[in-house]
Amino acid sequence: MDKNNLNRRQLLAAASAGTLAAVSRSIPAYGNISNKGRKLAILGGEPVRKNKSWPGWPYWDQSIIDSVVKTTKSRIWCRIQSKSGTVPTFEKKFAQMMGTKFCVATGSGTQALHTCVEALGIGAGDEVITSPYTDPGTIASILVARALPVLADLDRQSYQLDPDDVEKRITENTKAIMPVHMMGQPCDMGRIMEIAKKHNLKVIEDACQAHLAEYQGSKLGTIGDLGCFSFQSSKTIACGEGGGIIGNDEQLMDKCYTVHNHGTSRAGRTEVAGPKYRMNEFEAAVLLGQLDGVQERFSRRNQNAAYLTSKLKDIPGIVSQKLYEGTASGSFYIYAMTYRKEYFNGADRSKFLKAISAEGVSLSPYIRQGLHKEPWIEHILNSKVYKKMFSKKRLTRYRDQIPCPNCDKVCQEMAMIWASGPLLGKKEDMDGIANAILKVYENRDKLHLI
Repeated sequence: MDKNNLNRRQLLAAASAGTLAAVSRSIPAYGNISNKGRKLAILGGEPVRKNKSWPGWPYWDQSIIDSVVKTTKSRIWCRIQSKSGTVPTFEKKFAQMMGTKFCVATGSGTQALHTCVEALGIGAGDEVITSPYTDPGTIASILVARALPVLADLDRQSYQLDPDDVEKRITENTKAIMPVHMMGQPCDMGRIMEIAKKHNLKVIEDACQAHLAEYQGSKLGTIGDLGCFSFQSSKTIACGEGGGIIGNDEQLMDKCYTVHNHGTSRAGRTEVAGPKYRMNEFEAAVLLGQLDGVQERFSRRNQNAAYLTSKLKDIPGIVSQKLYEGTASGSFYIYAMTYRKEYFNGADRSKFLKAISAEGVSLSPYIRQGLHKEPWIEHILNSKVYKKMFSKKRLTRYRDQIPCPNCDKVCQEMAMIWASGPLLGKKEDMDGIANAILKVYENRDKLHLI
């Protein structure tokens, strides 16, 4: 089936919750298949998937082992020991893979983001607009620079930053936007870049989940001024921990290098304040050992995700993540969908998830609550440092702007598959996921018994 057609169908499926309400009896993607009458596994029936496992993650093979052994025996265990060690080699290969001129490897995605904030000269009294629906590392990268993370609300169907809300939150102190490509799918980067240009703002792409994903002909991480990635063990390219920064501006990337190297430049002069964020040679060895198969695994995830979306698109109350126009591919670090309980006889999401789990398919919520509801906000608003850097009027307004109702809805409604491993499965595995959801839907009148 044509991949572009599937992408269009994904967009349609995600945007059409109203249309789905009318599809209550006929599920076209399943023909005459029906689970009506088949007892839910959680109530004593046979599970859809029984004694079946998913592809394991993180990925390893002999090439990775050989690469680590080679590094061990070389006694070159730190990047500053050799210009041709595993870290500099990985930086060159990753930059080439991503289509950029430069890469600086770090110890984590959070370190990569903070390095970029510092390299762009963002600090005390400045503001950076980002998402409340992300790992705490995103805002940590701003807070440790003593800047203010301003949280904009989401588009409810894509789980990404709403560009209109971003623009509303720009002040005279705003210096950058940090869009987060959640689940490994692109934000609406066309609008975000328009807003950044209009207001003369920098853009740091948090592409920590979005390895190799493409939007309007460009890989994520190459659209803004700088792009950041994580290689933490759950990511689709992984080494336990680790991160990377990519870009094409040589002067700016040299600043990133200097910042991440405790303020010491490539020339060996200590020039600025900076942390020690260097990736070690063993992490890079793990990464180098897997690069040859990265593209094939990326393609397989996209094919399986497209197929799964085509199977789910007609099940009422299940809406796959909306993809913006121009999205050619995603990393599918996570395969996400919205659960609308009104289509399941009002059953709470927790009951749905328990029923699905009993069928042999592990779906779960992702982020329990947005960062706008976490205690760090009161911590900084009451801190002496932030009271010195920002006026009482600004901090009061900041508190008033905390609510992000769309983010709250996403946290309450979203269900996901940790996809790095499972989306490397076979077509029959995708059928198993879809059939389990269909079975629960067709027995939704029994969910109250759970």
